[in-house]
Order: sequence, then C-alpha cells, then structure tokens
Amino acid sequence: MRTPLPDPDHDPAFYDGVPAKRLFAWLVDVLLVTLVTFLLGLVTLSVLWWIWPLTFIAASFLYRAGSIAAWSATPGMRLMNLELRNAMGARFSGGEAVLHTLGFMVATGFVILQVISIVMIVMGRRHQGLHDLLIGSVAINRPG
Repeated sequence: MRTPLPDPDHDPAFYDGVPAKRLFAWLVDVLLVTLVTFLLGLVTLSVLWWIWPLTFIAASFLYRAGSIAAWSATPGMRLMNLELRNAMGARFSGGEAVLHTLGFMVATGFVILQVISIVMIVMGRRHQGLHDLLIGSVAINRPG
C-alpha cells in the first residue's frame, strides 16, 4: 500500500533514533508541564495545588494540543528535532492536534494501553504509538 509518508526502507533517515528521541521529548514535556502547574499553584496562592492532578491533566492537554497545532510538535519534540505528520504526510491541523493529544492522553491513562504503545514505538517500522496508528500519524526526524 502506497502512502505519502516517508518509507522506512527507502528513507530510513526520517526514522533514525525516533524511539529514543520520543522518550527524551516526553521527559522534557513532562518537566515543562510540571513547572507550569507549579507556577499556576504559586499564582493562585496554592489553590490549584489542592487539585493538582486535574490541573496537570488540563495543562498537559492545552500544552500538547496547542503546541502540536502550532508547530506539529511539542517543545520537547522540537528540541529533539521531531515532527508529527498526518496520514497524508502534511503537518497537523488544529483538529488533528486535538485528536492526537486526546488519543495520547487516553493511552497514558491506562497502563496496558501505554505498554502496548511503547512496544509499538520501539518495534514498529515507523515507530508509531497506538494513538499514532489509530489516526494514521507518524513522528519523523524533521526534514532538513
């Protein structure tokens, strides 16, 4: 089946090191969201710290969906030189960013789905997580 996405056999440079880069990008993003939620707690005189899990989820969703809609990557992904592409090989639209973020957050909310997603990223030809596969997206090394 032909797809406009780069073929891992003919264009392996697009997929070189993607699993490790996704891990480090995720770590950077978690640290940034944690910092944002901490600062929100300070600004609200610790009120939001009482509902920190909800604050973290909301901030994470807005951070991911907003940055993916703007750049087709989170700041962590940009730091690691990664970019998300949709099934047509184009950068994400706002709606696709929301769908991708929603799928990611559902997958991270359930251990078994997260484990499946991690195994798929490590073992798959295109290193797609479960949420990527469901919407047809892929994380690639940013084209030069």
